[in-house]
Formats: sequence, C-alpha cells, structure tokens
Amino acid sequence: MTDRAGTFDGVHRRNLSKVLGHVHLEGPLSRARLTAMTGLNRSTVASLVAELNAQGLTIEQAPDPTNRVGRPSPVVAPDPRVLAIAVNPEVDAITIAAVGIDGGIRARERIEVDHLPTPAETAELVASAHDRWRTGPLRDARIVGVGLAVPGLVRASDGLVRFAPHLLWSDVPIRAIVETATGLPTAVGNDASLGAVAEHLFGAGRGVDDMVYLNGGASGIGGGLIVHGVPVGGSAGYAGEFGQNRPGIDPAGDRRATGGVLEDEVSRARLLEVVGLDHGDEPALAAALAAADSPAVTDEVERQLRILATALCNAVNVLNPSLVVLGGFLATLAERDLGALERAVAEQAMPAASEGLSIRVAALGENRLLIGAAEIAFADLLADPLGR
Repeated sequence: MTDRAGTFDGVHRRNLSKVLGHVHLEGPLSRARLTAMTGLNRSTVASLVAELNAQGLTIEQAPDPTNRVGRPSPVVAPDPRVLAIAVNPEVDAITIAAVGIDGGIRARERIEVDHLPTPAETAELVASAHDRWRTGPLRDARIVGVGLAVPGLVRASDGLVRFAPHLLWSDVPIRAIVETATGLPTAVGNDASLGAVAEHLFGAGRGVDDMVYLNGGASGIGGGLIVHGVPVGGSAGYAGEFGQNRPGIDPAGDRRATGGVLEDEVSRARLLEVVGLDHGDEPALAAALAAADSPAVTDEVERQLRILATALCNAVNVLNPSLVVLGGFLATLAERDLGALERAVAEQAMPAASEGLSIRVAALGENRLLIGAAEIAFADLLADPLGR
C-alpha cells in the first residue's frame, strides 16, 4: 500500500478528520470556532465543511440569533443520521442501540434472556434489530458499523474474545460472526474499557487526563484506565480487570466467598438477592435499594462499600488518578453516600496519592457502554472521513 501521509491527499484527509472529530466530541460549533480550534484559515475550513456536508457527515445550521457581535458564522454539527449499532451482551440480557455520531440514541432495546446467550444468538439478535430498525426509526440513516462491548478479555489485535467467563465464551471470533450476520463492519472491545472511553470523552471524566473507571454489571466488575489522556489497554488489550483482584477484607466477617475475588464479594447478584429480585436492569435495582428499609439490605450495602473502598484504595496507590468513576451497580452503591466512600478510600490510601482525589458516578448512565461501543464503530470514519 502506498503511504500517502505526507502527500496533499494525506494532509487533506487529516484536516477533514480534525473538523469531523471536533464536532463529534464538542457538538455544534461555528465555523469561526472551528477555525480557531484547527489552526486552519477560514477558507480552508469552509471548504472542508462543504466537503463533509456533501459526504453526509455534517450539517450546517443557522447561527445563534442571540450572538449579535460581528458577522454571524454558520454552525456546523454532526449529521444525526450517521449511526452505529452498539451492542452489550450480558448474562441476563442483550442490549442493542443505534447511537448517532452526534451522541443521540435513536433506538434502544434490552432483550432479556433466561439462559446464557451464545455468540450466534447474539449476532442473530443484532441482525434482527438492525433489519427491523432499517424499515422503521432508522430508515433515513447511514449505518457505518457495529460496536460490541463484551464483558471479558478481548484481544486488541483482532477482537477475538479470549475469555468471557460469565458468558462462557472462549476464543470466540465474535467480530466475524456479527459481520457475517449483519453485513456491517464490526469492532469489539471490553465493556468496561469502552465505558471508560465514553465517560472520558463525554461523561464524568471529560477533560480529566488520569482516571480509573470501574463498571459493575451482571457479569461482575471490570475496569478501564485513562493515563495522560490516553486509554491504556496493556500489551494485548486485557488491562483493567479490577474485578479479578483479591482485596484484603477486614473484618473477616465481611467475607462471603472463601478465596473469592472482588467481584465475588461486591456483587450485583448479591444485591438483587437481598432486595428479593430475580433479575432487573440498573434502574430497577436502584429503585429497589432506595425503597428497602430492611436491616439486611443496609448491612449488605455497607459490607460491599467497605470492600469496594479497599479495592479503590489499591487502585489509587498504584495509579495515582485524579478521578475515579463508578458505573452500573457500583454507582448505585456509591450514591448512598459518595462523601463517605471518598473518605474511606482516603483513610486507607497513601496520603500523597489520594490528594485531590475525586470519586464520581458515571454521567452517561445506562448508555455508557453503548456509547463506548459506538465509539469504536465510528473510529475508522473519524480517522478518515473519505474512507480508504
């Protein structure tokens, strides 16, 4: 393949990528603002925007009528009809959404299952949703691909699911399986790592360069890392498996699983059981916990929070983040008393490492993993809007 990075065509493509990337991350921007952000001149920006409009990637809107200073500048926005299909397969449900390049959710389904979904079944459900939506809410859409957020070890080089223990998937070429079922290019990543990316770009971690993200889902606890503003995947893509760590548990009476790892002790399943639910999504669990007045519920929540604080302390000592973001049922636990959790972590961590530390809940709520999955589906388009 010819390397065109230094050619006029290569520079042109990079400039298109810059403009599209800015409106994707920031939302609608005036041409004047894009000129300042890219460092390009006004005529170049106008030409790039016209080309992106012609490609169906951006649209121009009337300038803000309240801005009366100087000559009005047209506002450039990502075209909301450009979409990715985002998928999060879990042990109790498969969630599928159509996520716009503007961040909007055009369609969303949570399909509950009473058995562990197989890779083939997952692909069939995605293809079925895609086909139905194409004749309904997405009939005017340009769907660029599929992104999957899988709760397991995903090999970065080719998207192979090496091991998703709770789904019982092992060495599954899920990318190829979904591509065959849908006819769409597909990308695959670890669910929590993608949640970290989503919260870093659009949510609670926006603008934060050093962040630890922990996700609590039906399959346990996963994590993602942002270091110096860059997602950290490790040598093969498996970094961030906080749920498999073995935190010290004190007092000993807090332990429920002999020899267990973090996700055996801090567990969504245990919370569902104590509130009397067989299953439920995140809002259902949060509502049940909020409504419960049983001492058993209070004791279980406090037990899990004590263990979570120790696990977070270990992460703070090792990584020295300025922010910890908690998603899923971990956010539900933390919201009981976020200040108390911060204090419990600070009391156990090295004082210097925890200086200025903040703990927040995920700002993107139930959509965080889907937005992260969409981001990897958009990656090639954002890198080269003209395609290769």
